[in-house]
Amino acid sequence: MRIAVAGLHTECSTYNPVLSGDADFRVLRGPAMLADGYFNFLTHFPAEFVTVLHGRALPGGPVARATYEALKAEALAGIEAALPVDGVYLAMHGAMFVEGLFDAEGDFISAVRALVGPDMLIAASYDLHGNVSQTIIDNLDIFSTYRTAPHIDVPDTMRRAVTMLVRALRTGIRPKLVWAPVPVLLPGERTSTQDEPARSFYTQLHEVEEPTGIWDASFQVGYVWADEPRTTACAVITGTDMAAMEQAALRLAQNYWDLRETFVFGMETGSIAECVARAIASPSHPVVLAESGDNPTGGGVGDRAEVLAELIAHNAQGVIFAGITDADATEKAYSAGVGARVTLHIGASLDPSSTPVDVEAEIIFLLETDEQRLREAVVRIGGIDLVLTARRRPFHNLIDFTRLGLDPRAAKIIAVKSGYLSPELGPIANPGIMALSPGVVDQFVERTMRRHTPRPSYPFDKGFAFTPVAKRSARA
Repeated sequence: MRIAVAGLHTECSTYNPVLSGDADFRVLRGPAMLADGYFNFLTHFPAEFVTVLHGRALPGGPVARATYEALKAEALAGIEAALPVDGVYLAMHGAMFVEGLFDAEGDFISAVRALVGPDMLIAASYDLHGNVSQTIIDNLDIFSTYRTAPHIDVPDTMRRAVTMLVRALRTGIRPKLVWAPVPVLLPGERTSTQDEPARSFYTQLHEVEEPTGIWDASFQVGYVWADEPRTTACAVITGTDMAAMEQAALRLAQNYWDLRETFVFGMETGSIAECVARAIASPSHPVVLAESGDNPTGGGVGDRAEVLAELIAHNAQGVIFAGITDADATEKAYSAGVGARVTLHIGASLDPSSTPVDVEAEIIFLLETDEQRLREAVVRIGGIDLVLTARRRPFHNLIDFTRLGLDPRAAKIIAVKSGYLSPELGPIANPGIMALSPGVVDQFVERTMRRHTPRPSYPFDKGFAFTPVAKRSARA
């Protein structure tokens, strides 16, 4: 059997003013996809995979229309060139927003469906923070989503989707989809599967699966920082027993609705001022202070300097702050060289809505790289070692620090632009605290402007009644 593989993977805050363009996507083509660790699991299946294109970008602002159209056209041309194939696997995220286009995944998947025809099986894997629409459901046969946040089951989810596709092709059994939207939109930081009630809720997905009738039970928390008509939580069921699938979708949807008011932040939270004060006063360390409103992996810009200003104001010591995106400040550090002292204007370089800081800093480390956009500098401001970057990027893994000569385990405070802590920073946090800071991925979602989000929807609206309805795919 021959299976074509393609996909686009990013999530976009519609509140982020910085467009994601060609340079923001890492695009793998052809055999390079199988050589990459992300897709090498495909070699374990008894099938021929025709790898076409996969574009992946750090979460951020809307994708430029020209960038999306070019990637879409190339993916479609590649799939067409691969024909005839027996099936298609699409590795998606689910929360891509393209300027001037609602439901980008619906547009992409519909275009693939139109190309391969109504009889072709199409499977997709998603991030649980993706948004689903009837258009998406109507054009897929198989669906599976992550069951962990932080996401530690990405390979498992992709493998699950492909396993179902291979099973369907080998047996001739054609699965179908049922979904049940739930008018609840909560941030990932309140629905982490490390914490209750999300941990127990996601555990029950296995309980509703039945090998012959329900192949996969998925639940989308949704992506709350996308103001789109499709923005919602939902259950999505893949299988062959329509009655059982509808019952499962309704059960999950009702359960999530019943739990909506019990989802809370898994870490201690507070304002920037409160969290900085707690971090400085903490008798244990390293304190990992997450600046949630400017989190690049949630769609934040990554250039706000309010936390830095608060740390400076309190003369905080033993701090590693990784990092702030500011290309001009980074270039000034490189021009000055290690050991130099310079005056830097830091912050608000991409989104002018925040407040920058002006400081005198010592340059203590410059990353060696031949690419200007990959430059990273470490500058010392009193007791703070601050990482400046030329491009938006997160600092979630220990290697992100150590490659810059920084030892996070020895720090008193580690400040990162993050929501819930990554699998590598979480275990060393002693403790972890999260600042409910301003930004384009504001955890106070109730204060985000909503022009297109379906209403009523919790927590924007409260006190309304809801009864879930199971909706079948048009292909069912």
